[in-house]
Amino acid sequence: MKNVLTSYFNQSKGTVRVPKRGIGQYGIFIAFIVLCVLLAIVTPKFLTVSNLTNIVTQVSINALLAFGVTFVIITGGIDLSIGSMVAVTGVVAALFAHPDSYPVIVPVLAGLLAGLALGALNGFVITRTKVPPFIVTLGTMTIGRGLALILSKGRPISNLSDSFNFIGGGQVLGIPSPIIILIIAFIGCSVLLKKTVMGRYMYAVGGNEQAAEASGIQLNKVKMMVYTLCGGLAALAGILLTSRITTGQPNAGIGFELDAIAAAIIGGTSTSGGTGTITGTLIGALLIGVISNGLDLLNVTSYYQQVVMGVIIIGAVVLDSLSQTNKR
Repeated sequence: MKNVLTSYFNQSKGTVRVPKRGIGQYGIFIAFIVLCVLLAIVTPKFLTVSNLTNIVTQVSINALLAFGVTFVIITGGIDLSIGSMVAVTGVVAALFAHPDSYPVIVPVLAGLLAGLALGALNGFVITRTKVPPFIVTLGTMTIGRGLALILSKGRPISNLSDSFNFIGGGQVLGIPSPIIILIIAFIGCSVLLKKTVMGRYMYAVGGNEQAAEASGIQLNKVKMMVYTLCGGLAALAGILLTSRITTGQPNAGIGFELDAIAAAIIGGTSTSGGTGTITGTLIGALLIGVISNGLDLLNVTSYYQQVVMGVIIIGAVVLDSLSQTNKR
């Protein structure tokens, strides 16, 4: 026990050590660069500014979701409800975003509060009942989808204000606003995970719960914080999507949780917990976006794209499993 504790804590300074990035986690960066070079050779359109901007804009929503689920997976959990959260938070925001109704801050706050509440619900049930996160968030996924259909009465909510639509469709200094939001979220999440005590607690909880609890970390508080944060980032993604498509869609976000989890795992976040970075997750999301874009440019149908993505996800999980086995 003492050895485990000292591996995470510097007792003299009272801080927790962040696991160092292994050689395997650099593989995603190399794979990303190699893929970009290959696509640039095969498809001249790939390296155009408009195409690259389009890739990052498209990736922004998945990346926001992936940041949140990275926190959850690092603590050893999982969240399958984020796709439904995208729908219900988008619908909630759309209900307050009609022209001449409320200032734009109102629908944004309404959507964020809805996401934070659902995330906190996940955290509360998981920490109080000890039911596996997979089961709890599966239930929340269904609840969220039902709430989205109830609130919208099963119909898309349109006629949103221009100021709200600017969030996902506008530009600032020529840069699409989704990219700016993505950059801000990336910096904020990176700082939280790498530079704060809470971030270090996440690694400690995911690395060894018993050791973390024995050292005084309040597991339930850390998990509540993580799931609530994940809900908040899912809400931000929902608001961004609703603004981009200028409609609150109750069926939005179907399957988004799988892409987000894939981005985190491909980016080096271990399904066993205790390992992962926001930078790796961002690269994972970009890699998925580049693969999808490259296959589109090569006129590969969406059916084959799903097969390719499934193979990549299985490959990432297998590599992670082999890595964990070698560590033992």
